Amino acid sequence: MSALKLNRLAKKCFSLFPNYSTHQIRTGKENRCNEISHRSSELKMNGWQIHNYGNCEELQYATGLRMPLIRNANDCLVRINTTTVNPIDVAMLGGYGSKIINMLRCQEAKSIEFPLILGREFCGTVIQCGMGTNNKVGVGDRVWGVVPLQMNGSHAQYVIVPDYCISTAPASLSDEQAASVLYAGLTTWSGLYITGRLGGLWGAISSSGGGENKRVLVLGGAGSVGSIAIQLLKSQKVNVLATCSTDAIETVKNLGADYVVDYKNSEEMQSLNKFGPFDIVLDCAGQGAEVSSQLNMKFHQYITFSSPILKNVDNHGFGLGMIKNVTNFIETNTKSISKKGGLVKYGFFVPAQQGIELIHRLVEKKQLLPLIDSTFTFDRLPHAFERVQNGHLRGKVVINSIN
Repeated sequence: MSALKLNRLAKKCFSLFPNYSTHQIRTGKENRCNEISHRSSELKMNGWQIHNYGNCEELQYATGLRMPLIRNANDCLVRINTTTVNPIDVAMLGGYGSKIINMLRCQEAKSIEFPLILGREFCGTVIQCGMGTNNKVGVGDRVWGVVPLQMNGSHAQYVIVPDYCISTAPASLSDEQAASVLYAGLTTWSGLYITGRLGGLWGAISSSGGGENKRVLVLGGAGSVGSIAIQLLKSQKVNVLATCSTDAIETVKNLGADYVVDYKNSEEMQSLNKFGPFDIVLDCAGQGAEVSSQLNMKFHQYITFSSPILKNVDNHGFGLGMIKNVTNFIETNTKSISKKGGLVKYGFFVPAQQGIELIHRLVEKKQLLPLIDSTFTFDRLPHAFERVQNGHLRGKVVINSIN
């Protein structure tokens, strides 16, 4: 049979299955009708977006937004049930990281800077899968996930994310709880295991964790990242000390921290010296790299999630910004080492499957549970931004009732 006849026969065979993508046939899910047809570009959704950087007044609610389309083979379309507001959302609203993030956004999605939808994590339902996605999730699955910084986010009814950013949500968690774990969890995991090498090389490239008998000081143990960090560390049999405000001490102790002090009490802070040297001082309170030289204690690594890298580029442009980043890094480490401190490093949010797998396993073992500070309905999302902006959170700020 000629190649032309084979091609015609193949087209005829596939025409018998108009309602199924090749991915649905491959994964054996023919009985699940795809909710999004070839006319999905005409479908609309509700969501919050911004057209300029600024304060909460820039958040605009719209009912006629175009539903996002799958453009890459490994993308998934997810209907959002619950999402959150993180400090990074508030920062991005104000223009933080706009130069680098927008460059990545335009290169990857070939889109313009505005309008922009914020929101970095969610719990929802898979509506459609690209033809190249893995077999770990499928249409109809309840999933939790995160959204890379360069992509439009989850403060809308639907979102597109790569398959490596989602997995089946733990059945033991409610939608509100499931939406509250992964962004802070992956930030913590990457800071400890990629930047800090707490579990060695294997801990960074696998979901094995590690760090037994190491000693870690968590600055800001009551916040969304700090509360997850304490639980993750204790699950790995790490000795954990933490700082927080007076009214949060009991909460942080209940998370499992071995020793907790009020960060405003100089005598209590001084008492931390007797526990040094620390393998890692993990800054979850936004103190920044400069504080490392002010700590009157010994440590091998000081890891902060308040990196100046994006801010320097925002303020000085790419060339001068990157030069200033190198200069800041050298100056900070020189000052820290000269005072008998350790290396100062930056931690970043990294959406990695091995991190999600570790966090999922800990949740199933009931070794990790998110703290929820407050919950808002979708129509009150600007109020949620204000709550995060005011600081002193006791866990996550959650947005529900989206659909």
